[in-house]
Amino acid sequence: MNRTLVRLSLQAVLGHRRGLVIVLVPAALLVLSVVVRLLTDLQVGVDAAVGLGFSLALPLVALLASSAVLGPEVDDGSIVYLLSKPVSRHVISLSKFAAAWGVTMVLGALPLGLVGLVLDPGEGRRALALAAGGAVAGTAYAALFLGLAALTRNAVVIGLLFALFWEGVLGFVLVGIRWLSIAAWGREVTATISPRLPDGDVGTTYALVAATVLTVASVWFAGDRLRSFTLRGDE
Repeated sequence: MNRTLVRLSLQAVLGHRRGLVIVLVPAALLVLSVVVRLLTDLQVGVDAAVGLGFSLALPLVALLASSAVLGPEVDDGSIVYLLSKPVSRHVISLSKFAAAWGVTMVLGALPLGLVGLVLDPGEGRRALALAAGGAVAGTAYAALFLGLAALTRNAVVIGLLFALFWEGVLGFVLVGIRWLSIAAWGREVTATISPRLPDGDVGTTYALVAATVLTVASVWFAGDRLRSFTLRGDE
């Protein structure tokens, strides 16, 4: 991992308007949790937090972070200057992932834990479960979207469609999708720590193994994909 690349990637995420948008996502989730707590009962609030947090807020943060650390460099052609340096493509990929992962943890997974505290300040275990599940799902989301950013310039659009339809609509309608749903893997981890939370019905071991495999494969793919760029910026 290259610390300079990590620092520059973090600046790319948080130094522009995109950083403001990323911050607004967890802020909106926290505001929603306050409203839900005031207007509905606890269980409804928890279900809403888990559903929206894992299938919408968390993937949005990961998508914006992962696309920001790599997408703009590919779009404007400046990626060729980075690739001309004597740095392994996989080191570049890992450094980009580390930056996107850090942002996703702070602005994606951590707010899920805070939502748990807002809904019920006396349930620290529930908050810990939501943060842990968010960490597992957020890691997989960040890696997947990094690989997507390395694959296509339409990563944001495809990622949004993935979050809204696959993880959102279809994930709640078609039962079989849970085996390939990152949100379901995250919910499974939360339910393992706090059994009163809704689970993903896939088993904790499967959820952890699947998230790990997807993360490693996506980061490796991103690095391998970078090797296909020539110094003229062509793919």
